Amino acid sequence: MLRIGLLGASRIAPGAVIAPAAKRQDVTITAVAARDPARARDYAKTHGIAGVADDYAALIARDDVDMVYNGLPPSGHLEWTLKALEAGKAVLCEKPFAMNAGEAQTMVDAAAKAGLPLIEAFHYRYHKVMQQAVAMVRAGALGTLHRGYAMFEVPIPKTPDELRWRRDLGGGGLMDLGCYPIHALRSLFGEEPKVREARGVFEDGVDTKMTAALIFSGGVVAEIACAMKSETFGARLTLAGSKGRMEIINFLAPQMGCRFTTTVDGVTTEHPTDGPSTYEAQLAHVVDVMTKGVTPLTGGADAVANMAVIDAIYAAAGR
Repeated sequence: MLRIGLLGASRIAPGAVIAPAAKRQDVTITAVAARDPARARDYAKTHGIAGVADDYAALIARDDVDMVYNGLPPSGHLEWTLKALEAGKAVLCEKPFAMNAGEAQTMVDAAAKAGLPLIEAFHYRYHKVMQQAVAMVRAGALGTLHRGYAMFEVPIPKTPDELRWRRDLGGGGLMDLGCYPIHALRSLFGEEPKVREARGVFEDGVDTKMTAALIFSGGVVAEIACAMKSETFGARLTLAGSKGRMEIINFLAPQMGCRFTTTVDGVTTEHPTDGPSTYEAQLAHVVDVMTKGVTPLTGGADAVANMAVIDAIYAAAGR
């Protein structure tokens, strides 16, 4: 039985961890902690969690917690991931992994020293749609890649308690949304890009929109775009190569509706998109890492590299 403790009474945890765990017999959510103990108690009652810790430190010290889910704002990822690792707990850390690449490297080094798993919760990467897309590209199905594009936009209302509108907490469109297109293109190209240029729209110190051109080997250009002031949800990924083209409409959460097509040598194929949700697939991988010694798919050098691209885009955009 994998016993998970929740750091933070977050809005993401019910869908990302609590619901997937409820479908399994080998995972249980044992406790939750929040800045306000009363909120933690209400959260535990709402979601059927037996344990409530007085604070974050008390949660990571519990004997009935094997892994900590760090669902805190990015500004809390470094401190509480390090403390969890020091307490002998593995960590599933929400994206974006840290405030910058330097923090990410510190976290990865600490996990290596402790000999414990530290996984970044890039749930989309575990769905069979993305798994198949990566496998096809790596196998040369599209031939030599010529260009790429990935975008993610969703309206995020500006409210006092919305962390994504708080730069000090690690908010911003690039951090919360753009991290996905960056990660997707890096995963598909299988290498690290350089940032050629970037343009952002800023409001109260937070980027509401960002576009950037990434340069992969051979001078191949791939563009990313994100926005948190938009009319609707959108998450699209396209790749073009010497043999054909790939397009995934909603690569981020295929369980919410997705269209995955390839056109190779003039033949268009629509690929299946069913199967376990991204979060269910992610938790299944976490269990394999914790119980079978499987190497984490996300985290480690991959997490540091993704934050490095985010840092470079901000620098290019003049922040």
